[in-house]
Amino acid sequence: MIDVPPERFEQLVEAAVNVIPEDLARFIDNVAIVIEDEPPADDPHLLGLYEGVPLTERDSWYIAAMPDRIRIFRMPILRMCQSQAEVVREVHITVVHEIAHHFGIDDDTLHDLGVG
Repeated sequence: MIDVPPERFEQLVEAAVNVIPEDLARFIDNVAIVIEDEPPADDPHLLGLYEGVPLTERDSWYIAAMPDRIRIFRMPILRMCQSQAEVVREVHITVVHEIAHHFGIDDDTLHDLGVG
């Protein structure tokens, strides 16, 4: 397992968010991105998780809602990577994958697009 300190990992997540094209980034609405060391115990290999209401499902009822949450799990990513470059790549893929869920893109479509 490669070691990436929490502060550096946070920088990688921020960098992954920052490369999202502005035309798309402006639609990321009411979302908090958090980093946690470990995923839920019932899914120990989970790398990221989107929790919320995708943009495609929001309607007039979606007012003053709690923020959606994207959780990025540091330790499973570090356990699967053998180099810093792999960590950077996997963080990018995971962040993009979870943001895609915010846009209403499901896992099957992401897999077809090569992002999941």
